[in-house]
Amino acid sequence: MSLPGLWRDPAPLVLASTSATRGGLLASTGLPFETARPDVDERAIEAAARAEGAGPDALAARLAREKALSVSPARPGALVIGADQTLALGDRLFHKPASREEARAQVAALAGRTHALHSGVALARDGVVVAAFVESARLTMRPLDAAAIDLYLDLAGDLVTTSVGGYQLEGVGAHLFATVEGDHATILGLPILPLLAALRGLGALAL
Repeated sequence: MSLPGLWRDPAPLVLASTSATRGGLLASTGLPFETARPDVDERAIEAAARAEGAGPDALAARLAREKALSVSPARPGALVIGADQTLALGDRLFHKPASREEARAQVAALAGRTHALHSGVALARDGVVVAAFVESARLTMRPLDAAAIDLYLDLAGDLVTTSVGGYQLEGVGAHLFATVEGDHATILGLPILPLLAALRGLGALAL
């Protein structure tokens, strides 16, 4: 539920994402906002960024920027939030698995090792990025044998194809991990505290 009086900007806040998780995180702050689907080719952006030597954190920043800018021109005056996340095991980037078999391969590759999640956020107004940041978390997955991975896949069901890495930490995927270093909202893809700080810096919040 949005809280009257919290939002002081004359134009609306727009989340350039249809992710239920990101929407839920933003809604939990009490801010009124609208959602819009960004029109971007993520793989083309990734290819261009990687060709320029961008690392996984810089790629997350680029994707967030492009998503915000894809929505901003159609919403004059509005503050538009773009957000994206990359998962990297060293220099290897992971994408959402397309099948159970791909999810099995991703979990097997991550098992017993530490990977990074980089969450990029950009705020745009009238086609110009006015604030941007990247927050990162490090997650160490437990060593897992084939039987444990198959049991996890059975328990998680179709959800294994909805998240990069084949897991959702907020669900049964929590059983896969030994340690987590980083803010929970960063892991879920929308770092809330840095976002609120950026909005305050732009004079958009009363609190």
